[in-house]
Amino acid sequence: AGCSRLDRSELPTCPAGLAAAGERSQPATQRFTPEIAPVPALGVPPASEMFLCGVWGRRQDLGQLLLVLLTCCPAWASSQIRYSVPEELEHGAFVGNIAEDLGLDISKLSPRRFRIVSGTSKQHLEVNLENGILFVNEKIDREEVCELQPVCSLHLQVVLENPLELYRVEVEVLDINDNAPSFPWHDYVLEVTESAAPGARFPLESAQDPDVGTNSLRTYKLSPNGFFSLEVQSRSDGSKFAELVLERPLDREQQKTHRVLLTAMDGGLPERSGTALVTVSVLDANDNVPTFDQSFYRVSLYENVPKGTLVIKLNATDLDEGTNGEIEYSFSGHAPQKVRDLFLVEPRSGQVRVKGVLDYEKSNLYELYVQAKDRGPSAVAVHCRVLVNLLDVNDNAPEIILTSVSTPVMEDASPGTVIAVISVMDRDSGDNGEVNCEIPQNVPFQLHSSYKNYYTLVTTELLDREVLSEYNITISARDFGSPPLLTKKVINVQVTDINDNTPTFLQPSYTVYVLENNPPGASICSVTALDPDCKQNAYLSYSIMEGQIQGMPVSTYVSINSDSGNIYALRSFDYEQIRNFQIRVQAQDAGFPPLSSNVTINVFILDQNDNAPVVVSPLPKNGTVATDVIPRSADPGYLIGKIAATDADSGQNSRLSYQIIQATDSTLFSIALYTGELRTIRVITDRDATKHRLLIQIRDNGQPALSTSVSIVLTVVDSMPESHSEFNDVPLNSDPATSSLTLYLIVSLGSVSFTFLVAIIVLTVIKCHKDRLSLQDYKCSLPTCCCMRSESSGGVFKNSNINLQISSGNKVQTNCMETTGSAPPNYCYKVCLTPESAKSDFMFLKPYNSSTQNNEKLPEKVAPGRTGHAVNKAVNEIKLPNTDWSPQKEQKPSLKRYKKEDPRIKWSVEP
Repeated sequence: AGCSRLDRSELPTCPAGLAAAGERSQPATQRFTPEIAPVPALGVPPASEMFLCGVWGRRQDLGQLLLVLLTCCPAWASSQIRYSVPEELEHGAFVGNIAEDLGLDISKLSPRRFRIVSGTSKQHLEVNLENGILFVNEKIDREEVCELQPVCSLHLQVVLENPLELYRVEVEVLDINDNAPSFPWHDYVLEVTESAAPGARFPLESAQDPDVGTNSLRTYKLSPNGFFSLEVQSRSDGSKFAELVLERPLDREQQKTHRVLLTAMDGGLPERSGTALVTVSVLDANDNVPTFDQSFYRVSLYENVPKGTLVIKLNATDLDEGTNGEIEYSFSGHAPQKVRDLFLVEPRSGQVRVKGVLDYEKSNLYELYVQAKDRGPSAVAVHCRVLVNLLDVNDNAPEIILTSVSTPVMEDASPGTVIAVISVMDRDSGDNGEVNCEIPQNVPFQLHSSYKNYYTLVTTELLDREVLSEYNITISARDFGSPPLLTKKVINVQVTDINDNTPTFLQPSYTVYVLENNPPGASICSVTALDPDCKQNAYLSYSIMEGQIQGMPVSTYVSINSDSGNIYALRSFDYEQIRNFQIRVQAQDAGFPPLSSNVTINVFILDQNDNAPVVVSPLPKNGTVATDVIPRSADPGYLIGKIAATDADSGQNSRLSYQIIQATDSTLFSIALYTGELRTIRVITDRDATKHRLLIQIRDNGQPALSTSVSIVLTVVDSMPESHSEFNDVPLNSDPATSSLTLYLIVSLGSVSFTFLVAIIVLTVIKCHKDRLSLQDYKCSLPTCCCMRSESSGGVFKNSNINLQISSGNKVQTNCMETTGSAPPNYCYKVCLTPESAKSDFMFLKPYNSSTQNNEKLPEKVAPGRTGHAVNKAVNEIKLPNTDWSPQKEQKPSLKRYKKEDPRIKWSVEP
């Protein structure tokens, strides 16, 4: 229905600020005729439309115009919204509440990245995101923006994201009368022959006014005089020019010059004007004037022709002779300056040529006024008009404008996700301005045309960053001109990674060979997994999965570096205790949710020659050596007996050889190298001794080889008894070293057992004493001093660190025990418990010591309550050095060191 004529009673229905502004800018006796402009909007719900009413008024005290925009009434939905704003408004001037007109929530403007995109280099308008008001950001000079175009509009694009919405806004820049008409020269000389007849017309210099519409040049007026009058003419484009009309004959002898004031006035409010002084010089008569072939010419010319191109050759003739017949051509006085900048007229030949750059997009029609005048005295100029029509050529390539780009994009983005909003434009006209936009076919993207010259770039399928992490999409815009012009623009689309790939180990399984007696803490192997994802989705951490090896947690055997995947042995392995075991390693990435994979590692323990042979038969008993008898009548090769020994190692390390290293008579006995059969070499004579002592060494085939020895006493008898005990016991008191060694071992084993038992008792007493402070949480049995908490607790012993030293012998030192006499060497015993020891088992681990022999056994786990038994078992498993029949005096028994490596319980026996 539109908006009716406004009066004062209707102002309260408009916004209060705008109504007040309207009242201040106009006297109460005047009325405004509002300019009604339909405001179509993209994104406004159907069945709704807006009209914006521009109210013009005159403020008398300041002499300037104020335009007030009012929201009048709803109408029908369309594709754009339109405002009107006068030029030359200061920064911050109100244009319109664009958020309200579009029906947008002001609080969501910033989160949705509300912004406007202008096609010009200057951002004349801006939006306040706090209130949604469109305001003037930079003063708009209509004459600079649109030159002489009758309608000047700024085309804006309003973009919102999440979801993506696009609106087109057209702001019409209204002209105000800010320019007064002006003449090229303030003093103008017009020569008129005295023979000129009344009614003769003389074109005058035109005034220029860059304003348009009613503010442009409206008319001219001439100061009063007795010889000339003024007639105002109109050109084809509506511009005005003045002609001086001779009203009375001139008489040069009476008055040589006439001065009149020419005034040019525009139609603005307030009216502006400019003046020029016209001096009419009266010349002597020249009775013939030049004549053009025709008074009007029409020429068609392509734009962008080179400078100097001939437009037309004019021809005028003069019947006079001499200088009165020589014709000169030039632009008429009222030819616009813009025409003079683009064209030139050669004075002698009459050729009109191109002087500047002709651009069809700026103007497609030029009107030239050319005059011809002879060179005689009192020459009179004649005029003709040349109309130049420009023809469009395809000289403007399409422009590609990225209105909005949403990058990077998730690789799991669903097909149809909008990546960018693209607009294309071509300043040419006709087919030269029609544009087709396309992208390559080998990318998972498509261009969808929402409406003319606007496209959206969307995905067509799921993306995979591991296949391609970024796309460089070339957008090609081609017009339909001849030849067509092509513009390309590349959009870089980054693909963001998601955690969609599980780690993959380099091998499906691993097999590791570890030599026994390895040092604890040494690396035994390394596993590596790869994850094709990136950043934190590809950051892998390694861990060992829960499991048991011979009833013990796998975490007590091996550990793994979570970053590098290096696997370390936590204990020294014993081939004789465990031959192989299996662990499972998990690689997990840091994505969300995390992904993981597992791999199996088979660990095989390789044997090392760390066990000396052990004699099975004959065995000494109670400090005696094995004995046997042989008949004096024994023939050479007589089988006396067989030495039997065994070796806990395997392979070459358990292959045994036998050798007699000491004998009373080395010529009488021999032993088989590999079977251990003891035989006579020759016949026993009367000169041979009746008792023979043999020291036999049993050596394995390891590297280095280990050995043991056995001593046998053989007695030569004349006749063999009917029943005799082979290897009879014979006391050997002559070897005190053997008895001392046995005594050392017994004392050591007893000391260790007793020390550990006392340590457990002391720790239990201390624990019970501390726990009495919290009897509500613990139930204690006083006779046994064993406490049990009623509910789970990880802090039974807190801040406890107990060192215990127990001595056995005659002399006790502060830190270590030392015995005198034939007692074993000094030993220190230390028990350390961490705060978590109450819920742990004791575990003995063998530290690596290159100086000791590799004859340790596997760690034993001791359950709570059976500590003494475990200690005795651990000590009994300590391997003794080989005992020869003639041990060196400095040889002393030694105990290996056992340490508990569990972080909560530490127990050590140190020599």
